[in-house]
Amino acid sequence: MKHTISVLVEDEAGVLTRIAGLFARRGFNIESLAVGPAEQVGISRITMVVPGDDRIIEQLIKQLYKLINVLKVQDITQIPCVERELMLVKVNATASNRAEVIQLVQIFRARIVDLSEDTLTVEVVGDPGKMVAIIQMLNKFGIREIARTGKIALVRESGVNTEYLKSLEAKV
Repeated sequence: MKHTISVLVEDEAGVLTRIAGLFARRGFNIESLAVGPAEQVGISRITMVVPGDDRIIEQLIKQLYKLINVLKVQDITQIPCVERELMLVKVNATASNRAEVIQLVQIFRARIVDLSEDTLTVEVVGDPGKMVAIIQMLNKFGIREIARTGKIALVRESGVNTEYLKSLEAKV
C-alpha cells in the first residue's frame, strides 16, 4: 500500500539529504516527493508517497523523529485530505487533431500554456487520479514529454472525506 507522509522540518541545509538517506539505508523508494515553505517562517513541509505496510511505515516515522530538525511527522493516508499535483504534458497536436486535443484539455479543466505547429503543452492541476486519467486520454495523440511535481497534501479541517462522498455519488 502507498502511504502519504507529511513531515514538518526546520528549514536548514542538509535536512532533505538526511531524510532521503534514512530511506535509502533501509532500501525504501520514495515514489513522490514535494518540499516547500510551510505556514511558519523557517519551517518547510515535505510530502512523500512511500510504499509499505503499516508496520514498516510506523518504523519509518519513528526513525524520522530521531533525525535532527524534524518537528512533526504524520501519516495522512487514511485522514481526509486535499491532495494536488501539477503536471506539464507536451502532446502531439497536428492540424487534423488539434481541436480534439483542445476539447479534451477543456474537459479536464487544464490549460494550454504553449503551442507550436505540431505540439501543445498542457498544464494540469488536480488530484493524482486526474493526472492518470488525462494521461490515458492524451496517450492516443502521442505524448512527447511529461514533467510532474510530487503530491502535496493538507489535512481537511472539516474532516469531510471526499473519497467516501465520491463513492456514494458513483452508486447513485
